[in-house]
Amino acid sequence: MTNTSAKNHSNLRFVCKERSSFYRTVTKRVNDYFKENNVSKYGNFTMYFKSLLFIGGTALIYALIITEVLNIWAMLGLAILMGCFKAFIGFNVCHDAIHGSYSSNKAVNKFFSLVFNVIGANEYVWKLTHNLVHHTYTNIPGHDEDIDVAPGLVRLSPTEEWKKHMKYQHFYAFPLYGLASISWVFRKDYKKFFQKQIGMVKNDHKPIEYFNLFFFKAVYYAIFIVIPLMVMEMPAWQYLLGFVIMHLAQGVVLGLVFQLAHVVEGTDFPEPSPESGNIEEDWAIHQMQTTANFARKNLIANFLCGGLNFQIEHHLFPNICHVHYLKISEIVKATAIEFNVPYHENETFVGALKSHYKVLKEFGHNHISRKSMAQVEAVA
Repeated sequence: MTNTSAKNHSNLRFVCKERSSFYRTVTKRVNDYFKENNVSKYGNFTMYFKSLLFIGGTALIYALIITEVLNIWAMLGLAILMGCFKAFIGFNVCHDAIHGSYSSNKAVNKFFSLVFNVIGANEYVWKLTHNLVHHTYTNIPGHDEDIDVAPGLVRLSPTEEWKKHMKYQHFYAFPLYGLASISWVFRKDYKKFFQKQIGMVKNDHKPIEYFNLFFFKAVYYAIFIVIPLMVMEMPAWQYLLGFVIMHLAQGVVLGLVFQLAHVVEGTDFPEPSPESGNIEEDWAIHQMQTTANFARKNLIANFLCGGLNFQIEHHLFPNICHVHYLKISEIVKATAIEFNVPYHENETFVGALKSHYKVLKEFGHNHISRKSMAQVEAVA
């Protein structure tokens, strides 16, 4: 998504008086990498293996649970594992497919996009909220709804209204993230679908999308609630408790990975100019200012996070499959340094967690914006 797309969908534009050549240069260098090495920008064997592992693994875990071949404590462990695997499907398979970067074949991308519906979300709503809105208006309060995780409870931007209880948010935000998945399945998709607009983009859905929303939600409820309750011998309350625990595990994984990409130390939360109503910056530079990587060289994080720990590369090149991000990150980082452009990065997952914790604490104790604080400090 580029700044041109932003102009097409709202009055908010990215306007840079001295247009940066950073994006043009880094795009050419990344494209040259694929040409010179004769490498496809789409998925490879690693991508196919991950798809089989996480989708097949989820199906196997589901079968083990509903057949009740293991004891109750083992099944509880499987419920937690299933929650993690469902998150990994979203990260490693569906995310690329919905961006069209899984395969050069549109039918393949569509098939794996629909898997997103089967694990409880809605690929159409995700396209609107993530591909279009979040990728265009990253970290812009009032436009990027990804920073409105729990309005009134967690303050993830310096312009959000401050409330007294938020001074404790660095303690309660992390367990609250656990509710993200269950909210997604029962509330979020419906809310986003039926609200008048998402960010600055007005909702205008085709009839088929209404059908898909309710049909696939019904499929999910049938697979993960109705069928197990019909065929399993354990008390219903035990299964439903396991269902909730599964979603808590999934929510924690989703919440942590997403927040570590944009709400950490160093990332900006720019506001439109009061005079023009625009973001007075080049779109690509804006992405570099508002986005951060973590654990870029950690093989485990790279395998599990599906490239979401390479948010910089993903935001600049969403049409490139995540299995290539490690390689092109060296190109992007070197070009950023050359052009004196920010390249925010936490070297470890734990370091990113600490950074997010500090930002939560800052926003929780400081009810005025970072910009206001900077002005106060400058006067002092």
